[in-house]
Amino acid sequence: MNIRSAPRTLAVATTALLALGGVTACSDDGTAGADPQRVDVVAAFYPLQFLAERIGGDAVKVTNLVKPGAEPHDLELSLGQVGQVVEAELVVLLKGFQPALDEAVEQNAGDRAFDVSTVQPLRDAAAGGHDHEGGEHGHPEESGKAEEPGHEQGGAKDPHLWLDPTRLATVGDKLAERLGRADPDRAADYTARAAALRAELAKLDAEFTAGLKTCQRREIVVSHTAFGYLTERYGLEQIGITGLSPENEPAPQRLAEVIEEARKHRATTIFFETLVSPKVAETIAKQVGAKTAVLDPLEGLSTDGGDYLSVMRTNLATLRTALSCQ
Repeated sequence: MNIRSAPRTLAVATTALLALGGVTACSDDGTAGADPQRVDVVAAFYPLQFLAERIGGDAVKVTNLVKPGAEPHDLELSLGQVGQVVEAELVVLLKGFQPALDEAVEQNAGDRAFDVSTVQPLRDAAAGGHDHEGGEHGHPEESGKAEEPGHEQGGAKDPHLWLDPTRLATVGDKLAERLGRADPDRAADYTARAAALRAELAKLDAEFTAGLKTCQRREIVVSHTAFGYLTERYGLEQIGITGLSPENEPAPQRLAEVIEEARKHRATTIFFETLVSPKVAETIAKQVGAKTAVLDPLEGLSTDGGDYLSVMRTNLATLRTALSCQ
C-alpha cells in the first residue's frame, strides 16, 4: 500500500468489511475481543506491544500489527487488521509514525485510541547537533529520493521517544490509566505493574547514565537520525547519514559531509540497523577506516528475539565499545 493511497484504500477496506456483515469474520486470528476476561489491545509496533504486555499482564490480549523483522514505517493493513482495529477495546499508537494506521483509527476507533505522542511533547526532528535531515515523521513525500542536508520539513517531530527509558516509563503510567478506564475492576493492578516497570526502566536509565559518563568520544555516526532521544538524554551527539526515514538514499554531498565528520571525530564505528541495509554504512566505514556495528532503534524486533530491555542493554554495550568508554 502506498502511504499516500492509504485513506482511499482503508475507506474501501472498511466499506467492504461492513458489507460482509461485520469485520469479525475477517480477523486474522479469530474474533477480536472474544475473551471476555481480557482486554483486547492492538499495538501499532513493538515498543507499544512491550508496554501493553508488561502493564496489562494476563488481563490483556495484545496484538502487534507489525511482525518481527518487518519495518514498521511501511505498515500496510490487511482487511483482517482493519477488523482488529475496529473491534479492539484499546488501540495504542503513535500518531504520525504509521499513516495507514492513523487513517484506520480515525475512521473506526477514534474513541478507543491511545496516542502516546500526546503524553509528552515530542522532540523536534531538527533539534540539536547534526539532527537536521529527513521528512516529516520519517515519511517524506517521495520515498527513495536522495536527500539533501537541511531539508527537514517545518514542524516535523521525532517519534522515537522509547529510546529514552524515562519517557517510556511516563507513557507506561498513562497507559495504565487508560487500561484502568477500560477495565476499572483491575485498575489497581495496571497501576502496580506500571510502577514495577518504571523501576526497571529507572535501573536501565541509571546503567546508561553511568556507562556513557566517561567516553573518549561523544559523537555517533548512524544510518538515520532515530537516536535523538537517546543522545539528548545521555549527552551524546548523532551524525545522521540520512534523516528520519531509513529508506531514503543520502545525496553524494551528504555522504561527503558524513565522511568528513567521521574523520574529524575519529569515529571507529559506523552504525547501521537490524531492519535496514548496511551498504551505505559499510561504504562510509571503508572510506574512514572504521568498522560497522548494529545500533538498534527498536522500532521492531528482529527475528533474533529478545525484548526491549535486553536490546537496549546490547545497544549500551555497543556504544561503550565504539566510544571507548571507561
